[in-house]
Amino acid sequence: MLEFISVLLIGGAALLLFMLYEAHRNEIKPHLFTFPHFPQGVTLTIFFISDIHKRKLDSHLIEQVRKKADIVVIGGDLTEKAVPLSNVEENLEKLAAIGSVYFIWGNNDYEVNTEELRKLLKKKGVQEIVNDSVSLKLGSEVINLIGVDDASTQRAVLPKALSKTDPSAFNILLSHDPRLVKQVRKEDGIDLMLSGHTHGGQIRILGWGLYKKGRVEELPQTTLLVSNGYGTTALPLRLGAPAETHLLTIKRESE
Repeated sequence: MLEFISVLLIGGAALLLFMLYEAHRNEIKPHLFTFPHFPQGVTLTIFFISDIHKRKLDSHLIEQVRKKADIVVIGGDLTEKAVPLSNVEENLEKLAAIGSVYFIWGNNDYEVNTEELRKLLKKKGVQEIVNDSVSLKLGSEVINLIGVDDASTQRAVLPKALSKTDPSAFNILLSHDPRLVKQVRKEDGIDLMLSGHTHGGQIRILGWGLYKKGRVEELPQTTLLVSNGYGTTALPLRLGAPAETHLLTIKRESE
């Protein structure tokens, strides 16, 4: 009996250590997306990170993507309740070393003093996209970053976010909550959608989790990327849905 208990304790400790490791990984997942109507002769590279929460960004991770990414997109949940603003500032400084930073709000971002967070974003040159869009010039053409407010707290207004964009242009939709994809129509002209929020289920037992694992899905109305996210919520543990960030390369098909 004692030997059996010892095996259980050792196995439990090993599992706990593995879950801590999964939660603190610094993986950068590469993605290549090609589209037939992306501006010709140019490439856009995006460093996408979502759900940072309490984590501090690893400096080695930043060095790996410096000079590789054109812009940074924060897909919401940059912070949460009880995270010191100084930690958020440090993370933003690291991300700004990569390139121009764009931010959309997640549900946990509303747990902090939003005015203080907005002041910090402005101070660090981070551009919020709140039910709006911004245009990025690529060569002689532009692409649109369309950002909605957090959908899980009923703040997202997709029609308003789309109002300035041309469906025939190249359009990237940023939504913290991937369930917003149900509101997207083919005629909206959303080529790519980037989301987080679900943590990939965070702790998956025998492949089962509360949410789907992070993935890329080719849907009738758009291509959807959902990230497992970088941080954790509640417990600082992961299983079957390791922490991840993304380096997206987008270019014209056949180039």
